[in-house]
Amino acid sequence: MFHISSGSYRVLEIDYAYQALTLHDPHLSTCDTIVLGGKGNGFAVEPWREPYMNPTADNVFMLIGCSARSPLFQGFPGKHLPCRNVSGMGCEEYFDCPAWDLVGHRKVGSGSYGSGPPECCAWAFEAIKSINLTKLECEGYSSAYSLAPLKMDGPNGWSYGVRVKYSVQENYDFCHACEAAGGTCGYGSDGIRKMCMCGSFNSTSNCDSVKSSSSGRTWSIVDALTRLVVTKWREERGERQQQGAEDEERANI
Repeated sequence: MFHISSGSYRVLEIDYAYQALTLHDPHLSTCDTIVLGGKGNGFAVEPWREPYMNPTADNVFMLIGCSARSPLFQGFPGKHLPCRNVSGMGCEEYFDCPAWDLVGHRKVGSGSYGSGPPECCAWAFEAIKSINLTKLECEGYSSAYSLAPLKMDGPNGWSYGVRVKYSVQENYDFCHACEAAGGTCGYGSDGIRKMCMCGSFNSTSNCDSVKSSSSGRTWSIVDALTRLVVTKWREERGERQQQGAEDEERANI
């Protein structure tokens, strides 16, 4: 599981080549199911993570059942709805999903909010910075992403989940000096203060300097991702072992 301030997500894929994670929220609406009641995690990270981890530019967030009081619609009077398609994906196409036949919907119209806000409004994460259903006064959300510049066969062909781009933004001068002295570059427990981890002690410069008096927990900039990879590997190994046991049991029947 991957844990951030907005909630816990199952990691479906780690794409090392493109430095991306694919996350699954069990309360995410898809083409087959619309989940209401404000149950979804949405997506928000701690301020110190923001430079290193954000949804990709081709990830669309479609917010469902938002109140007319929602911050989404403030400052956009009359016909100027803020809803936009992202990488060819948006609510007008999403309404073609069979799940909407069960809940019904209002078209994303061009009129005022006299009859209420649109039932679904699509945004890019960069435009809103945080998907918090409580603060946005929305009943649910969906998230989809595109992996290739190809025209997909409608919302049934979309990939649902949260596609997150991660990066390791190091201070290269600090890290070079630290590693040259035999240390490991990292951060303090606040995730901001740079630390050089030198085995039995930590330093705010390098391992040749006087020992730091800091006794707080430290972690390497790659520790979080490493733990994520190990957890994912253990989950997959457990699934393989379970499948092997089931196959053996069937063979003995």
